[in-house]
Amino acid sequence: MVAGALINQMIPPLQLSDTAGIALSWMEEFRCNQLPVVEKEKFIGFISEDLLKQANTELQLRDFKLFGADGLTSSESHFYEVIKLSEKHHLPLIAVENSAGNYAGVITISDVLPGILNINTNFAHGSILVLSMELISYSLSEISRFVEENNAKIISASVTEDPLDKTKIRLAIKINQSDLTRIIATLERFEYRIVARYDDTRVSDPDRDRYDLLMRYLNI
Repeated sequence: MVAGALINQMIPPLQLSDTAGIALSWMEEFRCNQLPVVEKEKFIGFISEDLLKQANTELQLRDFKLFGADGLTSSESHFYEVIKLSEKHHLPLIAVENSAGNYAGVITISDVLPGILNINTNFAHGSILVLSMELISYSLSEISRFVEENNAKIISASVTEDPLDKTKIRLAIKINQSDLTRIIATLERFEYRIVARYDDTRVSDPDRDRYDLLMRYLNI
C-alpha cells in the first residue's frame, strides 16, 4: 500500500495567513492537536496546540515557528517508509506531496496501522492486536483476564495516545497464540474496539527489517 492511499481526507491544511484562533478552532473541531500548514500548495510544516494555546489568537501562523518540515513523503512511497519517517522525526502526522510536488494530504498513525492487514508477510513469536479505547476505560488486568479465559497470555503491551483524540489511547498487545478469533469475539462482546490484527507465523528474511521497524514503532 502506498502513501497516497492512506491520506486522511478529514484533516484539512491551514494557510500561513490563518490566525491562531482559526487553527485552535479547527483542532477542536477535528479533535486533533496538530495540523499541517501549506503555502501556495506547498507543505511548510506543522503547527501544534501547545504552540498556540498561550498565544494571541489574532496572530497569523506565519508568526510562529513551525516544525516537522522533514515529515514529508511522496504519494508513491510504501507505507513502511511512512512508519520510518514518523519514527525518525517523532511525528504523529506525515504530510504527502503529489508527483508535482504539491501538498496532497496528511497521514496519521491510525491511517497506517490498518494497512498492515494487507501485507502477505507472516509475523513470528506471537500475534498482535491493537485496540482503541477511552483512557478512563483502560484496564490491562481486565483485558488480560479475557485473553487468559481463552487459554492465551499477553506477553507484551504498549500504550500510546490516539493522535486524533487525546481522550483515547491505542493499546497494542502481543499474544502467544496465532488464532485470535475467540479472543477478539470476547473483547468485542465487552465493547472493546479492535482496530488492527497481525497474525502469527514465521517472518521471511527479506521482511525482517520491516517487521522489526513495525515492532519498534509499536514499542513491542
